Amino acid sequence: MGKNLQNEGRLRPIDLARGHGLSTQAVRNYEEDGILPAADRTPHGYRTYTPLHALALRAFLALMPGHGHQVAASILRSVNQGEADEAFRLIDESHAQLLEDRRTLQAVESAIRDLTRDPAPEADTASETGTASETGTVSVPDAASETGSTFIGPLAEKLGIRPATLRKWENAGLVRPRRDQLTGYRVYDAADVRDARLVHQLRRGGYLLEQIAPLIDQVRAAGGLEPLEGALRDWQRRLSARARAMLTGAAELEAYLRERG
Repeated sequence: MGKNLQNEGRLRPIDLARGHGLSTQAVRNYEEDGILPAADRTPHGYRTYTPLHALALRAFLALMPGHGHQVAASILRSVNQGEADEAFRLIDESHAQLLEDRRTLQAVESAIRDLTRDPAPEADTASETGTASETGTVSVPDAASETGSTFIGPLAEKLGIRPATLRKWENAGLVRPRRDQLTGYRVYDAADVRDARLVHQLRRGGYLLEQIAPLIDQVRAAGGLEPLEGALRDWQRRLSARARAMLTGAAELEAYLRERG
């Protein structure tokens, strides 16, 4: 441990806990988890801490908002085990994830702008096309045309993709067309078309289906693209807060590393 704070003063668990708004049990748990260095013991077996332990605790609590509990704990454990490079690697991974989250946000914002500029596919009264059982020419039920719904063939043509792609997206839960009671064909209403177009934009941006799924869930939860804009602004604020928290955590970790020597 560093020479400056190692023997400067002795702190009881209650002192360390109160100084950081924690319970004494939380402090003991952090020590047992390796987040804090091992405490010294009095002849009677009571734990005693030093200001260096306080620095470690400050670093951990500062790292949590930016990196999350699990990563912050791993960072401190690595430092306490003398593996600073592993701690730096974990920090790098968090920064890389933050960058990826920013890129995802930008992709969604770009996709929404494209959808806003580009008019939605018009309702089409052509037949659904796809598997052998869905080929041929049949008239679309009046209800479909009246509600502005469309079928897999026309929608695929408008998007410039194959009907099989839309079925793949359906299997992944990204679009959820209903089935026409008379023909059994897939019927895509306005929300389904919106989801399909958003998936298409994100796929063009290189995103995997499993990456797109939670974004589509957000669109549905928000009730559409327009309400989602508020959620995206909140997402941006949270990313900025996370980035700033990482800076704060880095400063506290550097202070701890400096005192450890």
